[in-house]
Parts: sequence; structure tokens; C-alpha cells
Amino acid sequence: MVKASPGQLSRRGLLAGAGALVLALSLKPKDVLAADPPKFGADGMPHGWRDDPTLFVAIAPDGTVTVTCTRSEMGQGVRTSVAFVVADELEADWAKVKVAQAHGDEERFGNQDTDGSRSLRHFFMPLRRAGAAARTMLIEAAAKQWGVPASEVNAENHALVHAKSGRRIGFGDVAQAAASVPVPDRASVKLKDPSAFRYIGKGRVGLIDNVGITTGKAQYGLDTRVEGMLYAVVARPPVFGGKVKSFDEAAAMKVPGVVKVVTIDPPAPPYEFMPTGGVAVIARNTWAAIKGREALKPTFDDGPNAAYDSDAYRATLEEAVRKPGKVVRREGDVDAAMKKAAKRLEAEYYIPHLVQAPMEPPAATVRIAKDGKIEAWGCVQSPQAARDRIAKRLSIDPKDVTVNVTLLGGGFGRKSKPDYFVEAALCSKAVDGAPVKMTWTREDDLHHGYYHTVSVERLEAGLDDKGMPIAWLHRSAAPTIGSTFVAGANEQIPIELGMGLVNVPFNIPNMRMENPPADAHVRIGWFRSVSNIPRAFAVQSFICELAQLAGRDPKDYLLDVIGPARIIDPVKIGDAWNYGEDPSRYPFDTGRLRNVIEAVAQGAGWGRKVEKGRGLGIAAHYSFVTYTAAVAEVEVSPKGEVSVQRVDIAIDSGQQVNPERVRSQLEGAVVMGMGLALTAQITFKNGRAVQDNYDTYELTRIDAAPKIINVHLVQGGSWDKPLGGVGEPGVPPVAPAIANAIFAATGRRIRQLPMRDKLSA
Repeated sequence: MVKASPGQLSRRGLLAGAGALVLALSLKPKDVLAADPPKFGADGMPHGWRDDPTLFVAIAPDGTVTVTCTRSEMGQGVRTSVAFVVADELEADWAKVKVAQAHGDEERFGNQDTDGSRSLRHFFMPLRRAGAAARTMLIEAAAKQWGVPASEVNAENHALVHAKSGRRIGFGDVAQAAASVPVPDRASVKLKDPSAFRYIGKGRVGLIDNVGITTGKAQYGLDTRVEGMLYAVVARPPVFGGKVKSFDEAAAMKVPGVVKVVTIDPPAPPYEFMPTGGVAVIARNTWAAIKGREALKPTFDDGPNAAYDSDAYRATLEEAVRKPGKVVRREGDVDAAMKKAAKRLEAEYYIPHLVQAPMEPPAATVRIAKDGKIEAWGCVQSPQAARDRIAKRLSIDPKDVTVNVTLLGGGFGRKSKPDYFVEAALCSKAVDGAPVKMTWTREDDLHHGYYHTVSVERLEAGLDDKGMPIAWLHRSAAPTIGSTFVAGANEQIPIELGMGLVNVPFNIPNMRMENPPADAHVRIGWFRSVSNIPRAFAVQSFICELAQLAGRDPKDYLLDVIGPARIIDPVKIGDAWNYGEDPSRYPFDTGRLRNVIEAVAQGAGWGRKVEKGRGLGIAAHYSFVTYTAAVAEVEVSPKGEVSVQRVDIAIDSGQQVNPERVRSQLEGAVVMGMGLALTAQITFKNGRAVQDNYDTYELTRIDAAPKIINVHLVQGGSWDKPLGGVGEPGVPPVAPAIANAIFAATGRRIRQLPMRDKLSA
């Protein structure tokens, strides 16, 4: 069992098994605090971190430096950022640096999850130490060769230099000798002074994978080719929890190219990351497998979720938030303050299911050797999870499974769940270990996903005679991610409560947050920025509504509601999670939130006049221990057609290791945030996902993207201060900024996503 604490509870805490989740659901903060001393950050993650240079740095005789990257590259540029952190401390010439991708082996490499916006937040310092330790070993080797004190030798741009004698030697010439030098104790390793950084914080390094990606040579999961490979697709129950009743195996086998039909039995619920069952068709090519699947004409018992209907379930959630729920934060006396309020406002916000829908659907290839050892390839955010689940399902030792990570054509949280690897392994086993590539079509991905939860957020506020809130009530009803790991779980867990519900930083004397129960009828998973999406949309829209009620400018009103700059202990306001970080190192700093609001307002020219039919909207949010704010400028045509003309977005994530990648991730977050704000949703009828492909699950198209996206980087502190996350925090403020801009342009308040059809209706 994984023990949890306020700082330890993480997405990986869920992955570690039902035991951790049961603990998270049952323990109150007080109980947790009485347990073992908490671990935070990378220390609190399974298998923690490593900074051993012999694991991450290899130097060839020709001087080529190869940095091993343990994170998955899905477009965020992490392979580049990881490599240049090591290269900078090593004092390597970037032109002579390569990256090798680590296979899934957490015991060896430390934690390998690429999610939670943690890659550099957790591993910046271990990577620096690894590079610095390798530099120290090179210096020691050169000094020994020259017979001089190591203190007289420096590393300079891929060479060792002895200034007194003018001698100079390349990394490759001492690499072998350096390998025999003992790895220095980490406490003695001297890191560079930040003023000497060559790459870190400079934003001058292009993507190391760029040439391969732009020339089509880069290998993604779907590109995997293995000699003798077969291909498979699966006919899965269309309703979550359903089972196969019948299928026509003979008809499928008549399709040219079909090799075998295999039944995949589901485990007992909860399914966690295991396949939900179905019938696999294995063939000599993917097209034959798809045609064979069509020929199966399977029938299903739809099971307990056969009646799941999005419209009906929305009504269920609305009913839930209109009644008292479990109190998860209480300050002051909300009910008494509401009675004394000069004005009151209440509103409900609806956010539908979303699905990650990466451009590259899930894909995995598995081969089982004669000795039982398994090798797998695929696009995966958590190779160690794929390794463990394959081993569990096939009842073998995880050490006999090697998972190779390809590039990912997008992930957004979907590829942290390796059910498709297990399907591929079961198919390989069925054909005597021959390599089998499991392909999910776009339709498979949309119909059988781990969906972002549906949510109704109810907000009530009472204002004093100056228009400022004196009472705040927020009820959030949404099926929990916990249901994927514990059957019947219907209350949100700390990682969800800490995403903009209990940790709202407003300077309001009376506040109460409640969590009514909500049953899950589909697989619930994390989607880029997770529960921050509904919370930011609801809270930041509501603040704008209150500003309107008070007759105030939305930006000024938001700053006043946040109140003066102050440091808030997350634990004291009920946030038992705090993104897994030490609350003493990562308190909530409202001054930093205020700064990003001011920065984005200045950058966007807040208050400027815009053309008729246009409006500006502002929103801010705190997520993954990072502060963001956005201003959107939208245009609404007389027919209700919305176009986003410009978005300014500001971020304070502490010091930015790779500013160029921060900018690009924020630009991507704006485009993704636009999609969920305006067009994307997954609905269910008779338990089945209605949307099939990008024509009905519509993401932001290139012609709809804003012509202008300005990213404003707000520097937060020195390099000694902890880093915040970057990958996810850009998404949450986009939808409310657009909603508020639409209101400014039209006077119409849209309280549900997606918004586009609500204006044209």
C-alpha cells in the first residue's frame, strides 16, 4: 500500500493501486497529518528521483554526449529541455548533444510519469546535479592525466582546460578515464552559478527532434514496424460496463488477411487501466483487421450504464447542487452573511464530458519471445505503468517486460492509461508471441475513452452595499476520477478538490465549499489541467457577473476580490493536496496572482476601445503551483458567430528553464482552451458516446485560431526558488476569458460549454 499524506497524494497515488485511493478517500487531513512524515514533490512520487550521471550521461570517444531522457515527448519539447539542462551543467556544446529515450524502468531511472506538469518542476535540480557530477568526473580525469590539481582545471564548451599550461583536451579524449572516476557525492557537487548558464533560461535552443518531425522520419507509436508483425483492432462494448454477448467469428475469418479472432475478457470492476473487454481481430494488415471487425457483427449486453443520457444526467447534477452537500471548506458563517447581503447572485455552470482526442490515437506493439520475455513499443506517457499492467495481466515478472517509448502525437493525459498495451500483449500471446500492433481508430478513441468529467458548478454570493462579496458558496457536483479505481466512488478526492474549489484565494470573510455526490457512468480520467477547467470557467465567469452587478470593471473587481498580496498556507484552507508539493515551499502567493493579472491587462491593453461587436474578457487561475491570467478579444457577428481575434496570456511559473517552450506550450494551451470553450463536447445516448470523429468532436481548426497570441512571461524569483508547472496551467483561464469577452461584446452571459451554439441558437 502506498501511504498518502497531504503532500504525497498525486495522480500516481491513484495509479499505485486501490489501497492508496481508499486511504485518500477515507482519511481526513487531521488523520493524515498523524501518519508518517510527509514527502513532497519528486520525493513523494513512486520511486522518487535519481541524479546519478552514469544513468543519464554517456560520452563517446568522438565527444558525442548522449543524454538519457526519462520523460515522454508529446510535443511539449521535454526531450530538448531535459537534455540542455544536463548539457549546460556539463558545459557541453549543444551541437554535440544527442538524446536517448529511456525505456520504462522506474527502479533504475526514478519516477517516469509524464503528467501533472512535473517534468522540470521535479527533475530540474536532479538533472543539474547529474550534469555537474559528470563535469566533475571529466575534470578529475583530465587533471589526473596532466598531473595537476583538479582545482586548476575547468570545463569550457566541450573541452577541459588547464589555463596555467594552456593545455586543452576534448570531452571524448578523457571520457573513458572519467568513467572510472567515482561518482562524487551529491552534497559536494558544485553547480554552476546561474549567471554562467549557456542554455538554461535563454530560449535559444530549438527542438532536438525538429528535423525528424518535420521530415517525417520521427517514429511515433503508429509508425512501429517489427519483422513478422501482425495487426489488430478490437470490437469493444459500446457502453461502459457492458459485455460481449455474441459475434460471428466465422464471418470475420473469411475476410482476406484475417489470422485469428480473440476474446478479451474484462477484469472485475473497477477496470482501472485494464481493457474493458471485447473481441480482437488479428490480421496481416490494419485494413483487414478493421474489415474483419465489421464482419463480426457483435452483440452486447449493455450492462448497468445502458440508460446513461447526457441531458438526463445534467438534470441529476443540477438537482444535486441545489441541495446541501459534503462540506469541504468552511470559513465564517455563510448563511448569516447571505441574509445580511445588500445584493445576492446565484448561477450554475455546466461543463460537458471532454476527451483528449490526440492527433495520434493510442497504439502499441508487443512481441513475446520464446523465453517469455516481452518487448513493447508505443506512444505512452507512463511506460512503467504499461510494464506493470502487462505483467499483471499475463502473470509474469515486470522485469521480463521492456517498454520502449516512441514519440507521442499528443497525449493530454490519455496515454497515461496503458490499456491498449495490455490488449496488444493479449493478442501477441494468442498468436504464439508474434509481434502484434494494436491500433485504436479515431472512432475507438472517442467511443472508449477516459473522459474528462462532466460537471455542474453552482455559485452563490452575497454582496455588501459597496458591491463586494461578503458570502461565497460553491457546490461542485462531478463524477470523480476515483471511480476509475474504486467501484462506486462518488465523492471528489483531494486532487480534484484542490483544483480551484477549496483553494480559491479570495479575500471573502464567509466561504463554504460543498461536494454533493455524483455517480460515474463512464471511465473518468484526467484531461490536460483536469478539474481546473470547470472551476476556472465557473469561478471566473461568476466574478465577472458580480462585477457587472456591482457596476465595476471586471479586472479591478477581480483584484479587489483577491485582496492584498499575502501568503496563504494551502493546508489551512482545506487543500490537503497542493499538487503534491510542500506547502512551506509552495504556499499560495496572491501577490503573484495579482502580478499576472496586471501583466496580462497591460499587455492586452485592457480598457482600450474595441470595434462594435467585439469585447475583451479577463480571467485568472492558479493550477499546478503556477499562476496564469488571460485576456481574450472576441468578435460576435449578428448571426452569433464567434471568432477569437486575439489572446494575451501571462504566466508566472517561477524561473523559466526553456522560455521558448513555455511560450509554445502556452500558445497550444490557448488553442486547446478555445476548442473546449467553443466547440468540443462528448455526449451520451443510451450509454453510447455520440461523437465519432473530428467532424462531430470539433477542435479548434487552423483557420479559427487567433491571429495574435501574446505570451507574457512573468519572472518569479531566483533560480533557488521552486519551479511551477507549465504544460497544463495555460488551459483553465481561456474559456472564462472568452465567456467574459462574449458578454462584453453582446451582453449575453453563457454559462455552459461549449458556447458557440448557444449564441447562434
